[in-house]
Parts: sequence; structure tokens; C-alpha cells
Amino acid sequence: MVRGRISRLSVRDVRFPTSLGGHGSDAMHTDPDYSAAYVVIETDAEDGLKGCGITFTLGKGTEVDWSRERCGAPGHGSHSECAVGPVGKAGGEASVEVTCGHEEQILTHGYPAYTTSCAWLGYSDDTLRQLCTAALKDGWTRFKVKVGADLQDDMRRCRLIRDMIGPEKILMMDANQRWDVPEAVEWTSKLAEFKPLWIEEPTSPDDILGHAAISKALAPLGIGVATGEQCHNRVIFKQLLQANALQFLQIDSCRLGSVNENLSVLLMAKKFGIPVCPHAGGVGLCELVQHLIIFDYISVSGSLKNRMCEYVDHLHEHFKYPVIIRRASYMPPKDAGYSTEMKEDSVEKHQYPDGEVWKKLQAAQEN
Repeated sequence: MVRGRISRLSVRDVRFPTSLGGHGSDAMHTDPDYSAAYVVIETDAEDGLKGCGITFTLGKGTEVDWSRERCGAPGHGSHSECAVGPVGKAGGEASVEVTCGHEEQILTHGYPAYTTSCAWLGYSDDTLRQLCTAALKDGWTRFKVKVGADLQDDMRRCRLIRDMIGPEKILMMDANQRWDVPEAVEWTSKLAEFKPLWIEEPTSPDDILGHAAISKALAPLGIGVATGEQCHNRVIFKQLLQANALQFLQIDSCRLGSVNENLSVLLMAKKFGIPVCPHAGGVGLCELVQHLIIFDYISVSGSLKNRMCEYVDHLHEHFKYPVIIRRASYMPPKDAGYSTEMKEDSVEKHQYPDGEVWKKLQAAQEN
């Protein structure tokens, strides 16, 4: 029995001026405006059944994804996650059925997270100190710092954050593809004194053998390689795993096209014994990826050893069912769907270029 037929498709270019505060800045992207091509598929079902999806971008290029979605073609890399189902509807069962011996862990303690919000590359030292102090008070024990633009600047900032969090807490570093292979090994070796758990995206995400060489070179220093947020299909992950090119696998809930593609990568990671530590943040990535990590824990890995999921404290207020973080952990969502639906008021205000927010910014620039 057909519940409803598709009656309308809308695609909107939604952008948030995060560059004004340096949020999201890294060695490759100094002034990103976190953005999304936001897709809504409506049906003629009596209960208003609809599906919502997003393609996350950094502002530049959103119009390309927007036009492709309108034409029915997938985006160039970050495919929109969109399904006709009870997306964002109140009530109903949780999106993942919690079973067996892991129920108490997830419902009571949640899934462990780490924060990137303290140490964007564009933040001043004073801002870093302020945010790091607040995060410590909130119970965060895992921190990631952006590196890769200037070695001496990296040394200073890594020393600052390591001194603040102490030797017992976990520190990760993220170069956002800035280096070639020899440079990645040399630069990371000089940062080894700050005891990072991993160096993330040390080189081009498509260079499988390059990652393998970096991984081998850094192993004696006890530094792992983490990558995957830019990998757009399971084949790239298969090659990274086969080449022993990473110690921490980072799926991205938008970059990989569909839930199914993500699940295939989770299964491969289980086979190779590599922990999955997903990339998140952006526009809605935390909201989406929470479903994948809980599924991984309940139905695939059954373990939290060396596992954690990224959390960035930006833009959640624009979602109808925002992610819930308690005690530095993702708490399981209680609403049906994939948590993708955005608040209509937020979409209208931030629609580019005619939304209220962008009109005001344009007027300010002209004045």
C-alpha cells in the first residue's frame, strides 16, 4: 500500500556567516561560511510525510550543489542525505533500537565525544584559553587543535592547550590536507612533544600510499593517522584499510552518499579492527552522525575502545531536533527520523542571498 506520493521538491541555499567569528577556520580554509543545500521532499500523504536532506559546504560552491539537486543530480562530493520517511516528526520510536548489553551505556552515559570548538586556527590565544577553560569545566577530556599553516604558531598553540588540559587528557591534531608526505612526517615529528593521539588529514585525502608512508613513519612516535572525512565512497576506505594507511577511520555522514554507503564502511572497519571516530560539525553533521555511531556500537563494533565522535558547538539551534550533549557524550535521540529537519524560520533568515541575515550584511558592507 502506497502511503504517499512525492508532490513537491524544494532546494534552498542556506548559509551561515561563521567566517565573521573565525569559526571553522583551518590551514586550508581561512574564512569558511558553513552552508548547505537544503532539500525537502514533500508528499501528498494525509499525515504530512516528508523527507529532509542536506549537502554541507563551506559556502563557496553551494550554488553548484543547489543547481544539481534541483536537476536531480547528486552533488560533487557531499551527497545530500534525504529520505522520505518520518523525518523530524515528533514522537515515535528512537531511530536506533537499543538492544542487548549496551543499553545502559548508551541510555545512561551516551557515546564519547571530543571537541574541536576550542582551537580553530583563526582564534586568538585569548579566545582559545577562554573556550578551553569553559570546556574543561563542562567535563571535556578530549580536544582537537588545528595545525598546518605555520610551524612556530602550531608549537605555541599546541603548548598552550596541552598546558591547559594537562598530560592525562587526549589531544588530537588536524592539518586539513595541508602537507605533502615528507612535510607531514617532518612537521608532525616536531609536534610529537605534545603527545597527540593522531594527526588528521596530513595530506591529500586521495593519496592512499602517501597516508600509508606517513602512518609507517609516525608509528615509532606513537602517533596515529586519522582520515576519511573527504572520502566519497567505500572503495577509497577499502584501499586505506588494505594499505594500513590509517589507525582511526573518519566517516562523514554527508560526504558518503547514503546511509548504506556509511554502513558498508563500518563493516569494513570492524573486519580490519580499526576504530571509527567520525567527522562531524558543519551544518547538521553532528545531528546525522549520531545515528551512525550508535548503530556502530550497538550492531557492529560492540566496543568503545579508542572510539569517539567529533563535536563542534555551532549551529545546532537551527535544527528542529538538535543533538544533545551531556558530560562530553552524545545522548541517543528520542525522535523518529534522521534529525535532518531545519527550523523554517532559520532557513528563511539565512537563505542566500535574499535572506534577512545576508541582506543586513550586504547593507553593512555597502555602508
